[in-house]
Amino acid sequence: MSGDWFLIVALLIGYLLGSIPFGLILTRLAGTQDLRSVGSGNIGATNVLRTGHKGLAAATLIGDMLKGTIAVIIAGTYDGPDAAMLAALGAFLGHLFPIWLKFKGGKGVATYIGVLLGLFWPAALIFAAIWLGTAYTSRYSSLSALVAAFVTPIFLWWFGHAALASLFAVLTLLLFYMHRENIKRLQAGTEGKIGA
Repeated sequence: MSGDWFLIVALLIGYLLGSIPFGLILTRLAGTQDLRSVGSGNIGATNVLRTGHKGLAAATLIGDMLKGTIAVIIAGTYDGPDAAMLAALGAFLGHLFPIWLKFKGGKGVATYIGVLLGLFWPAALIFAAIWLGTAYTSRYSSLSALVAAFVTPIFLWWFGHAALASLFAVLTLLLFYMHRENIKRLQAGTEGKIGA
């Protein structure tokens, strides 16, 4: 199966892989309390870190990244760049709005990096460099992700990847939406800093 029908399948494969809640699964296997009752209630690596388990947080980060990367690679290998981009969109939406958790998922940063890694890895390195630089100077994890995501579509467009730039413009808008409470706290000066 290839062509237009596989594009739909690619989107669904991406969504199903993206909707795997690694943070929730790993913390349950470790016997900790329900992750959704800790800190922000989010299922991502940052909230897993609040349980005091750095290893679980790192494993969640890697899992949430790789589910995006794997979705892109599977779809791209089978049916090319268009399928890969749809799988990326599906994986990102799956992470944000997993059907298994009543559409209440994570904020998408790790999966954003994962699909970026699968589609155009130099941009993932740029994202990571900007995140690290912003985190070092500001000590805000959320701000670092927002700045890096804002730059990503510009970087992709600058290097001649118009289709990817368009895709990541959409993903960036979704990521900003998922961080709307963080943005309010940043504006109010009440956002928690890294290591605080």
